[in-house]
Amino acid sequence: MSSGVRLDVWLWSVRAYPTRSAATAACRAGHVRRGGVPAKAAQQVSVGDEIRLRFPGGRERHLVVTELLTRRVGASLARTAYEDLTPAPDPVLAAPPPRRDRGTGRPTKKERRALDRLRGRSSS
Repeated sequence: MSSGVRLDVWLWSVRAYPTRSAATAACRAGHVRRGGVPAKAAQQVSVGDEIRLRFPGGRERHLVVTELLTRRVGASLARTAYEDLTPAPDPVLAAPPPRRDRGTGRPTKKERRALDRLRGRSSS
């Protein structure tokens, strides 16, 4: 076996992305970092490399390669190919957004500002 595997193939194999083309697109967009540096899809990954993935919504995963895979495998086998060092999400940010009762209309400006403060955003 070779000393490394293409980054996009490995990301697809461990089920980080649903398709290889999605993994390639994430690399092109700069959402994948290998060793703290933006990575290209064709870069070789080897055991011990640290991979950081950024997903929509601000989620981020931190993976350490423990096994090289070239084919997509089942989810239970895929989990053995990396060590997940991702910290637990902040429970405040993981909570579902508050819901309004039907028929109450749009929130007022005062209510929108209160919602923004609750979500930790700056209201402008």
